[in-house]
Amino acid sequence: MNVSFIKQMKNLEREVLLKSVELDDDGDDFQFELADFSTEEEIIAVAPKCVRCNTCVEECPVNAIEPANIFRIAKITDKCVKCEICVQTCPISAIKLINNTVIYDNGEERDVIEYNLSNLRSPHRVVRMNDISIDYSVDNNWDDCANLCPTNAFTLEFKEFFDDLNMDLGIDLIEEELYPYINEKMCIGCGACAEISLNDNAIELDRYIGPITHSRMVEINHDACVNCYLCEENCPTGAIELVDGEVLLDNDKCIRCVECTNHCPVGALKRVEMN
Repeated sequence: MNVSFIKQMKNLEREVLLKSVELDDDGDDFQFELADFSTEEEIIAVAPKCVRCNTCVEECPVNAIEPANIFRIAKITDKCVKCEICVQTCPISAIKLINNTVIYDNGEERDVIEYNLSNLRSPHRVVRMNDISIDYSVDNNWDDCANLCPTNAFTLEFKEFFDDLNMDLGIDLIEEELYPYINEKMCIGCGACAEISLNDNAIELDRYIGPITHSRMVEINHDACVNCYLCEENCPTGAIELVDGEVLLDNDKCIRCVECTNHCPVGALKRVEMN
């Protein structure tokens, strides 16, 4: 995805005016000036194709994702620290890492602010189904399970289908009734069917989720550090500690987020790409 759009400065000026002046002020003295600037930030967003498996919720180290349910997709909250673990972990790549660039050139005749959104690539963790089974003796919302399966591995079939496969479901099948079936060759282990089930015992899933692949590291400039302890105080995983005036980083605990780099007042910490 690569999307660009512009916003007229006169429209932005109007919005700022409405938000800046008091209600009893006519705004005649308001002056709007904007110098040239450019800014860039990462955005993490959940796409509509989310299958409500909540794998991202389980793997988020800072509880920054609101769980999905049958009515809504998962939602990234303001607690997000941009560690990108959810992006790596989503079994169907429904969580996107987006680069947002905003540019304003005061000398341009169009007098607009330009916005550019583009997808950023991120390594992906292995998510694999080891084993999955259905308890046919319980009632469940099988329709929802089938509708949310991203690979159509979960389907609803009639009695004849199971008879042809010589499958014994452990119950007496009724003609013209639909029963759930999982094609294990197509199942990717996302867990959407198990997560969305109203009966917790209806589906049992055993899956493997591989290790996180770090494509970035935190670089420390010890000479610039002023021992303010803000990095240690704001690290969400306790990976940073100041010992005898020196910043020590535990790479096993570090999730490569932006909390220490954003809070460092002197730029002694920087998140950099690994070669």
